[in-house]
Amino acid sequence: MPLSPAEAARRQARNSAAFWTATGLARGHPLIHRPGFLAVAGDQRAGLRILIQEPVLGAPELAEIATLTREAPGPVNAEDPFSATDLGHLGLRNWQMPIMLRTPGATPTPAMPIIRVRDEPALHAAERVVLDGFDLTRFEPYRAGEFFPMPLLGRPGVDVFLAYLDGTPAGACVTVTADGFGSHYWVATPAAHRSRGVGRAIMLGSLAPLAHLPVTLTASRLGRPLYESLGFTATTSSTWWSSR
Repeated sequence: MPLSPAEAARRQARNSAAFWTATGLARGHPLIHRPGFLAVAGDQRAGLRILIQEPVLGAPELAEIATLTREAPGPVNAEDPFSATDLGHLGLRNWQMPIMLRTPGATPTPAMPIIRVRDEPALHAAERVVLDGFDLTRFEPYRAGEFFPMPLLGRPGVDVFLAYLDGTPAGACVTVTADGFGSHYWVATPAAHRSRGVGRAIMLGSLAPLAHLPVTLTASRLGRPLYESLGFTATTSSTWWSSR
């Protein structure tokens, strides 16, 4: 059955927290757990990541978020799937993206090779694809294993996928399974490989192991048509906040 907007937001919040917990632990960054939010206190390049977990935060939690934001050594990014917490007073810009849901179902075979990453060379290739695809220049000069450390592959429920086009790494993404739901992160195709079916292929390949589960994701404006063609439906909007 379709989720209500409130339940879709909660599911996305919980899965995002699972993903960023795994990422923070793999990178060795401190985690700050509160009833209303999770924060991953990264370094100057990774920055501070805040995951809002409830539609209403108490005054002490809001004050702590403000302190973390002021003291962050790098960029600040916050995700509020409930679109209920105003962080504008912290000098952060904001935008909205739809939370999308796909009900369980099989997927066609991708049109190009897709692998589930198992080793360090493939993980480094996926890392470069994501850094290039999202134009994350703050991670330059490149340090292998900084963005996707090898321990990430050992975190429960986390998988990294890599697409090859003409033998070259051309697309990548991360999936996280938690509490009976899957979700996608860092779905990326570098500019040199776009408009060649790579995005569809990496989604199909990564959805196949999740065919028995409902899957959520937060879609960019450009990505939404692809996700809709794969059976995802927008349920509600998530608000994102950033210092850049």
